[in-house]
Amino acid sequence: MKTIDNFDRIGEENAFAVLARANALAAQGRDIINLGIGQPDFRTPEHISEAAIQAIKDGHHGYTAANGILVLREAVSADLHKRYGVEVSPETVMIMPGGKPTMFMSILMFGQPGVEIMYPDPGFPIYRSMIEYTGATPVPIPIREENGFAFSAQETLGLISDKTRLIIINSPANPTGGVTPKAEVDKFVAGMDKWPEVAIMSDEIYDQLIYDGQEHVTLLKYPSIRDRLILLNGWSKTYAMTGWRLGYAVWPGKLYNYARKLSVNLHSCVNAPTQYAGLAALTGPQDVVAHMRTEFDKRRKVVVEELNKLPGVSCIIPAGAFYAFTNVKNTGWTAKPLANALLDETGVALIGGPDFGIMGEGYIRLSYANSTENILKALGRMGDFLASRKAG
Repeated sequence: MKTIDNFDRIGEENAFAVLARANALAAQGRDIINLGIGQPDFRTPEHISEAAIQAIKDGHHGYTAANGILVLREAVSADLHKRYGVEVSPETVMIMPGGKPTMFMSILMFGQPGVEIMYPDPGFPIYRSMIEYTGATPVPIPIREENGFAFSAQETLGLISDKTRLIIINSPANPTGGVTPKAEVDKFVAGMDKWPEVAIMSDEIYDQLIYDGQEHVTLLKYPSIRDRLILLNGWSKTYAMTGWRLGYAVWPGKLYNYARKLSVNLHSCVNAPTQYAGLAALTGPQDVVAHMRTEFDKRRKVVVEELNKLPGVSCIIPAGAFYAFTNVKNTGWTAKPLANALLDETGVALIGGPDFGIMGEGYIRLSYANSTENILKALGRMGDFLASRKAG
């Protein structure tokens, strides 16, 4: 049996492969500390879980509209207005089973042989995977440590060509924790006036995980690009709901029905009880979000301080998300062999930077979505390893 050739071009997210390896080692009795997977270690807040249970008891077990229940889409609109002062019609909100379907649909709409799609590198690996799957040419936007892992508006605009159909932006960013400041976003949006036919997908899934008094800059606040902007967001990171698979997108009007049709073909709808859980998350107490952010902030400072004590290792302080993109260029190791050796020999799971793009070489991603106790134990093991083991 011969499959279609484009499936040979599709990649995957290696964080899940590392998770599987870590779990297999743990099942053998190894003491594994997982700083690889990007998910909060907190429990989903109780009132959110209870809302899903109550929805089941109330008989919400059937199909919903493909774009999501209206009351949840209204809650998303209200939340965006409350936090950012932007007007978003519920008729442009699409409830999705996580964040990836929005990436999948956006890239599928614009990607085909002969066109270019721009994406951050290092960046979330599904961006490039899906671009290559469609046959489009992936054009990496360099994300540099010397720039605080923010994207450069000038460099990004300079990469646009007549073949460009979609630009993917991510801030706060995975895997770097970089946050692009408002002045740089302003320059990018102003420069996009020269390219009115180029769409933008803004991945803002970490928008509430930002530190040091900074404010998130949502692209929804720029009227000049709203008619070609796709916003990706959701509940996974903010409310510790990764396994619930619940996200949302805001689509420009001319693309909304395409997204709805793709949803009908792909997943029919998001499961009903989860949507009621999402409603409880948005309309319920938000102190749980502040608590998690405060705890992540404490860990962030510990992680950076301790990483910078390790031989050959340096790390700038991330401004957002819950990742430290750690420079290991002076250890004598390349990134993936180091990450593999740390898991196999010390039981510490990390992700090699090349899993996030060509420019990820020389870095490893550490997720501080784990307890401070485990983080300190893991960094101690990493320090002992680097002090005693040479590369190769």
